[in-house]
Amino acid sequence: MQRAPAQNTRAAFAIVAGGAAILGIALRLRALPFSADPTLCASIDTIGAFLAFTFTANALVRFRGTRDLMSLVLAIGFGVVGLMQLALALHLFHNLDSALRLLDSLRPFWLQSNMLLAEAMLLASALERPFSHSVDSARKDLALMAFAGTIAYAAGALYLLFSRQPEIWPEGPIRQPLQLLPAFLYLLAAAAFRQRLKTAFAGLDQALALAAWMNVAAHLVLMVSPQPLDAPFTLAQILRVSSYAIVLGGTLLDNSRLFMQVQHLAISDPLTGLANYRHLIDVLESEIERSGRTGREFSVLLLDLDGLKSINDRFGHLVGSRGLRRLADVLRVHSRAVDTPARYGGDEFALVMPETGAQAARLVAGRIRERLASQTEQPKITVSVGVAVYPASGATAERLLMAADEALYAMKQEMHKRRSAG
Repeated sequence: MQRAPAQNTRAAFAIVAGGAAILGIALRLRALPFSADPTLCASIDTIGAFLAFTFTANALVRFRGTRDLMSLVLAIGFGVVGLMQLALALHLFHNLDSALRLLDSLRPFWLQSNMLLAEAMLLASALERPFSHSVDSARKDLALMAFAGTIAYAAGALYLLFSRQPEIWPEGPIRQPLQLLPAFLYLLAAAAFRQRLKTAFAGLDQALALAAWMNVAAHLVLMVSPQPLDAPFTLAQILRVSSYAIVLGGTLLDNSRLFMQVQHLAISDPLTGLANYRHLIDVLESEIERSGRTGREFSVLLLDLDGLKSINDRFGHLVGSRGLRRLADVLRVHSRAVDTPARYGGDEFALVMPETGAQAARLVAGRIRERLASQTEQPKITVSVGVAVYPASGATAERLLMAADEALYAMKQEMHKRRSAG
């Protein structure tokens, strides 16, 4: 119970110390006789705009796949800011001769675009649920975002109005303290995304938290800039555009992770986590091609969980599903890294074993049966196993599975005869 206040105190101290350090660096930069080329300034803004557009495209792809409201809000926010920055950059490219005067007059608009992005990030940090498929819920979500967008626009307009007022502290380190408002919003967004990371790690959340901190630093640096194109102004631009690159990188990493999850789901059985039938066929065809090159045989085990219907009837389908998972776990234990355990369908499983002959395959089948017999969990489960070997049992995936199924059926018949004789 005492850790939380201590952590909050340390966090507050770190924020204050970091802000003071950034202001100190910015004040030193302000004293440097530096003036950036207007073309460089416009180029940085153009790069930032295209980074924002690229992020928007990736966020929309993420939203389409996950229906994540956070992705949609961020896509809208970065898209609008990208358009604003591109318009400012093009305007600057066409007026390079009067760049200083133009940048000074456009500074409030530049700050307003950052204000809108900070509001979008703050709103996104509070959204965790997916966009609803229900028409009524979807309308409510859209109404909520429209309301939030209206508030953000009104706040940006008011901010733009008041940021044009005379400087409150002309001789101080910060000439217009009101312009610190975007930095405060970014600070809130950084804290919100940091809080989200405590419950579930996500590359995008981590990137957004870091980007928010970088924008806080950018605004603190910008506030001490007496005129455009000086050292603090240029550093603020670089920090802001770099934050876009970080968010884009986090999105790409997160999207690649999501795509890998989708790919895994496409080739795995949802109940057992083993390979599904489609992946089993792909593996068999790959092994047939490989064996054709190397001349080495491989084996396929086909396993059938005995009496699954009676287990379902007597104990219920949950217990029956548990029996399937128990068999899947045993298959994993007795599989090498090169083997592929799969759910063939219903109560049947398969195990593809490269470079394994019939004798070794039967030994594996025996160990699987022994492992199941030694389990103390009730009800007891047993399996019947059929073995097929390439190329002796068949030259195609279909023929191999048919041969294994025939061997499986023969084993079931033999077991039935033994029980009848007993």
